[in-house]
Amino acid sequence: MAKYTEEEKMLRRIEKRFAKGVVEYGLIEEGDKILIGLSGGKDSLALVELLARRARIYKPRFSVVAAHVVMKNIAYESDTDYLRRYAESWGVPLVIYETEFDASTDTRKSPCFLCSWNRRKALFTVAKEQGCNKIALGHHMDDILETLLMNITFQGAFGTMPPRLVMKKFDMTIIRPMCLVHESDLEELASARGFRKQVKNCPYEHDSHRSSMKDVLKQLEAMNPEARYSLWGSMSNVQDELLPRKEQPMP
Repeated sequence: MAKYTEEEKMLRRIEKRFAKGVVEYGLIEEGDKILIGLSGGKDSLALVELLARRARIYKPRFSVVAAHVVMKNIAYESDTDYLRRYAESWGVPLVIYETEFDASTDTRKSPCFLCSWNRRKALFTVAKEQGCNKIALGHHMDDILETLLMNITFQGAFGTMPPRLVMKKFDMTIIRPMCLVHESDLEELASARGFRKQVKNCPYEHDSHRSSMKDVLKQLEAMNPEARYSLWGSMSNVQDELLPRKEQPMP
């Protein structure tokens, strides 16, 4: 019986969960051209590798291209030369796109939301220019569960970032192929691959509750090691009859 190193075990876990997410949620179809949103963080770097490898050896056949969005008014010092070399080492061409936003134009939305939305719009633009029909983002299982908890806590809504989201307005589909991959495994992969960290100095980062919600998820897992799977399962096991429903007003 073959013995695997810890690194090989980690890679097998990631690939198994990655493949399961892709298949279970129907994320890739024959002839797709997928744009990878490459921020330069460990998650998007891992996504380049995973999609590039899958494009080489698996059916359905599809192609990939990556895009890195530079937000000129945010002090995020990305090493674009490193990102280009990394993407091209996997046979993935990289597009660099520059844009910016003015947080004072919409005070109803947080700067983090405006930055994220403008980055997303930039990806739509590049995807259209490159003839892509899908955009792949590097969100993993922890991201999706943390967003679920944030929406319940702060928005009073039961929703999160789905593995597949059809954006009819933009004639584009967003996919999250790492939806079942654990962040801890991606941290191990980043260490094994020696991913170079990008310098991030965002003046709005303290406004985000995501780091706090990471701690909440860890606390839940401390109480129940299977908590993440219970949370994930709850999204497809909504017991409608056991939820409060307001009476309809009389006509």
